[in-house]
Amino acid sequence: MKHILKYTFSFLLVCICTSVFAQADTTKVIYPKKYGIRLGTDLNKIARNFYEDNYKGFEIVGDYRINKKIYIAAEVGLEEKFTEETILTNTTEGQYIKLGIDYNLYENWMDMNNMLYVGGRVGYATYKQTLHNYTIRDLNQYFPPIDNFTAKEFSGLNAVWLEFVAGVKVEVLNNLFLGASARLNFLASESKLDNYENLHIPGYNKKYSGDIGVGFNYTISYLIPFTKK
Repeated sequence: MKHILKYTFSFLLVCICTSVFAQADTTKVIYPKKYGIRLGTDLNKIARNFYEDNYKGFEIVGDYRINKKIYIAAEVGLEEKFTEETILTNTTEGQYIKLGIDYNLYENWMDMNNMLYVGGRVGYATYKQTLHNYTIRDLNQYFPPIDNFTAKEFSGLNAVWLEFVAGVKVEVLNNLFLGASARLNFLASESKLDNYENLHIPGYNKKYSGDIGVGFNYTISYLIPFTKK
C-alpha cells in the first residue's frame, strides 16, 4: 500500500510539472505599444535657410497612431523662394498643408517603435508670385534683347496635388525619432497665369516634367504618449 501511494504521488507530481511547463511554453509575452501624437520639424528646410540664400522656409510634421500599422499624418509649412533664370527673376511666397495616412511595413521586436512606411498625402497651397524682371528675346540676332523691368504681383493663387511617400523613422532615444522620406508629387490643379508659369509651389517644390514633382525631407520628432495598448 505504501509503494502504491508513493508511485501515485510521483505520477501526480510529474503530471503537474508537465502541465505547468506546457502552459509556460504557450504563454505569449505582450509588450504594450505607445499611442500618442508625434510632433517635429523638417531639418532639411531649416538647413536650407542657412546654405541657400534664395530660400526661406519652415515645416512642422506630425502623426497620430490609429492602430498597430496605420498613422494619420500631417505637414504644415511656410516657404519663400527666389528664382533667377535666364529671362526672368521671380519670388514665390505662401503656405501649405498636407494630410494623409502612413502604413508601417516594419515588424518591431519587443518594445521597439521604428517605422519603414509607405503612404499618401493630399496637398493644398495658397501663395503669390512676384515677377521682378522679364526679358523679351527677339529671334532676330541683329537686335539686342528688350528688357521690361516692371514688377508684377499675382496673388490669391492656389494648387492641389497628390503625394506618394516612402520613408523610415527610427527611435534613437526614448520617444525621440529621426526620419527621412522621399516624395513623388502629381499636380491635380493650379491657378493659371497669363503667359507665365508657376515656377515654384510651396510644399510641392519645382515642377520637373509636366505636372510631376519630387521632394524629400529629414525630420526630428518627439512622441507625446497618451496611452499604451
